[in-house]
Amino acid sequence: MRGLETRLTQKGQVTIPVEIRDKLGLKPRDTVRFEWDGAELKLRPVRSRLLDGYGAVAPLAHHEDWRAIREEMEEAMARDGAAEG
Repeated sequence: MRGLETRLTQKGQVTIPVEIRDKLGLKPRDTVRFEWDGAELKLRPVRSRLLDGYGAVAPLAHHEDWRAIREEMEEAMARDGAAEG
């Protein structure tokens, strides 16, 4: 990749050139990390730990019937309340 330059703003901000963003797979709001490697500074994407775990748990073989679950919960609460009263 050819050398790329960008200008530092008064706030110390720089725009990462599109070629680098594309190569690193960076999108708006992504986090990046700056790391010193001797006399060089490296820019690395920081991946979400939440997304790293995505797919770690197998999905249920069937979809939950939330309406039925709620009805069962409400019936159990009504029984518990009647037993207390």
